[in-house]
Amino acid sequence: MTTVHVFDPAMCCSTGICGPSVDRALVRFASDLAWLQRQGVTVERFNLSQQPAAFAADAEVKAALTEHGEACLPLVKIGGTVVSQGRYPSRADLATLAGLTAPTAAEATPAPTPTAAAEAPCCGPSKPGARTGCC
Repeated sequence: MTTVHVFDPAMCCSTGICGPSVDRALVRFASDLAWLQRQGVTVERFNLSQQPAAFAADAEVKAALTEHGEACLPLVKIGGTVVSQGRYPSRADLATLAGLTAPTAAEATPAPTPTAAAEAPCCGPSKPGARTGCC
Protein backbone atom coordinates (compact mmCIF):
# COMPACT_ATOMS: atom_id res chain seq x y z
CA MET A 1 0.00 0.00 0.00
CA THR A 2 0.98 3.62 -0.40
CA THR A 3 3.02 5.56 2.15
CA VAL A 4 2.52 9.26 2.86
CA HIS A 5 5.39 11.19 4.44
CA VAL A 6 4.59 14.61 5.90
CA PHE A 7 7.42 16.97 6.80
CA ASP A 8 5.93 19.65 9.06
CA PRO A 9 7.50 22.98 9.97
CA ALA A 10 8.81 23.42 13.51
CA MET A 11 5.86 23.37 15.91
CA CYS A 12 5.06 22.02 19.33
CA CYS A 13 2.62 19.37 18.09
CA SER A 14 0.99 18.28 14.85
CA THR A 15 -2.62 18.33 16.03
CA GLY A 16 -3.11 22.10 15.99
CA ILE A 17 -4.70 22.01 19.43
CA CYS A 18 -1.73 23.38 21.37
CA GLY A 19 -1.34 26.75 22.98
CA PRO A 20 -3.94 29.44 23.40
CA SER A 21 -5.45 29.16 19.91
CA VAL A 22 -6.55 26.30 17.68
CA ASP A 23 -4.99 26.02 14.21
CA ARG A 24 -7.95 24.81 12.15
CA ALA A 25 -5.77 23.86 9.17
CA LEU A 26 -3.77 21.47 11.35
CA VAL A 27 -6.91 20.02 12.93
CA ARG A 28 -8.36 19.40 9.46
CA PHE A 29 -5.14 17.88 8.16
CA ALA A 30 -4.75 15.58 11.19
CA SER A 31 -8.31 14.38 10.53
CA ASP A 32 -7.48 13.85 6.85
CA LEU A 33 -4.40 11.79 7.72
CA ALA A 34 -6.44 9.67 10.15
CA TRP A 35 -8.94 9.08 7.32
CA LEU A 36 -6.10 7.96 5.03
CA GLN A 37 -4.90 5.52 7.68
CA ARG A 38 -8.41 4.06 7.95
CA GLN A 39 -8.22 3.46 4.18
CA GLY A 40 -5.05 1.40 4.69
CA VAL A 41 -2.48 4.08 3.80
CA THR A 42 0.68 4.22 5.91
CA VAL A 43 1.29 7.75 7.23
CA GLU A 44 4.57 8.96 8.70
CA ARG A 45 4.82 12.50 10.00
CA PHE A 46 7.98 14.40 10.93
CA ASN A 47 8.27 17.68 12.84
CA LEU A 48 11.30 19.86 12.10
CA SER A 49 11.74 20.84 15.75
CA GLN A 50 11.50 17.27 17.04
CA GLN A 51 12.94 15.12 14.23
CA PRO A 52 15.45 17.24 12.26
CA ALA A 53 17.45 14.15 11.25
CA ALA A 54 14.52 12.91 9.12
CA PHE A 55 14.65 16.16 7.13
CA ALA A 56 18.42 15.91 6.63
CA ALA A 57 18.21 12.24 5.65
CA ASP A 58 15.76 12.81 2.78
CA ALA A 59 17.58 14.25 -0.26
CA GLU A 60 14.45 15.86 -1.80
CA VAL A 61 13.39 17.47 1.47
CA LYS A 62 16.92 18.68 2.13
CA ALA A 63 17.12 20.18 -1.39
CA ALA A 64 13.74 21.92 -0.99
CA LEU A 65 14.84 23.40 2.34
CA THR A 66 18.12 24.56 0.82
CA GLU A 67 16.37 26.19 -2.15
CA HIS A 68 13.23 27.60 -0.50
CA GLY A 69 13.92 27.58 3.24
CA GLU A 70 11.09 26.71 5.61
CA ALA A 71 8.58 28.18 3.12
CA CYS A 72 8.52 24.74 1.45
CA LEU A 73 7.03 23.24 4.62
CA PRO A 74 4.80 21.44 5.06
CA LEU A 75 6.16 19.14 2.37
CA VAL A 76 4.20 16.00 1.51
CA LYS A 77 5.58 12.96 -0.29
CA ILE A 78 3.41 10.10 -1.50
CA GLY A 79 5.07 6.95 -2.74
CA GLY A 80 8.44 8.70 -2.58
CA THR A 81 7.38 11.63 -4.80
CA VAL A 82 6.97 15.21 -3.59
CA VAL A 83 3.31 16.10 -4.22
CA SER A 84 2.88 19.27 -2.20
CA GLN A 85 5.01 22.06 -0.74
CA GLY A 86 4.09 25.01 1.45
CA ARG A 87 0.49 23.94 2.16
CA TYR A 88 -1.54 21.08 3.54
CA PRO A 89 -3.41 19.29 0.72
CA SER A 90 -7.13 18.62 1.05
CA ARG A 91 -8.55 15.18 1.82
CA ALA A 92 -9.72 14.87 -1.79
CA ASP A 93 -6.24 15.77 -3.07
CA LEU A 94 -4.60 13.29 -0.70
CA ALA A 95 -7.00 10.54 -1.76
CA THR A 96 -6.39 11.14 -5.45
CA LEU A 97 -2.61 11.36 -5.03
CA ALA A 98 -2.60 8.16 -2.95
CA GLY A 99 -4.57 6.32 -5.64
CA LEU A 100 -7.78 6.12 -3.63
CA THR A 101 -11.30 6.92 -4.67
CA ALA A 102 -12.13 10.50 -3.76
CA PRO A 103 -14.02 10.70 -0.47
CA THR A 104 -17.79 10.96 -0.58
CA ALA A 105 -19.57 14.00 0.81
CA ALA A 106 -20.17 12.05 4.03
CA GLU A 107 -16.43 11.36 4.27
CA ALA A 108 -15.43 14.94 3.54
CA THR A 109 -13.32 16.66 6.14
CA PRO A 110 -15.56 17.71 9.01
CA ALA A 111 -15.20 21.31 10.08
CA PRO A 112 -13.37 21.39 13.41
CA THR A 113 -15.18 23.04 16.24
CA PRO A 114 -13.68 24.88 19.19
CA THR A 115 -15.61 22.57 21.52
CA ALA A 116 -14.07 19.45 19.99
CA ALA A 117 -10.63 21.02 20.15
CA ALA A 118 -11.06 21.96 23.80
CA GLU A 119 -11.98 18.38 24.67
CA ALA A 120 -8.73 16.95 23.29
CA PRO A 121 -5.79 19.15 24.25
CA CYS A 122 -2.40 17.68 23.46
CA CYS A 123 -0.49 19.56 26.11
CA GLY A 124 -0.66 22.22 28.77
CA PRO A 125 -2.75 22.60 31.90
CA SER A 126 -6.09 20.85 32.05
CA LYS A 127 -7.85 23.44 34.21
CA PRO A 128 -10.43 25.58 32.38
CA GLY A 129 -9.14 29.08 31.77
CA ALA A 130 -5.54 28.16 32.58
CA ARG A 131 -2.85 29.36 30.21
CA THR A 132 -1.53 26.61 28.01
CA GLY A 133 1.36 26.08 25.67
CA CYS A 134 3.79 23.42 24.60
CA CYS A 135 6.96 25.26 23.88
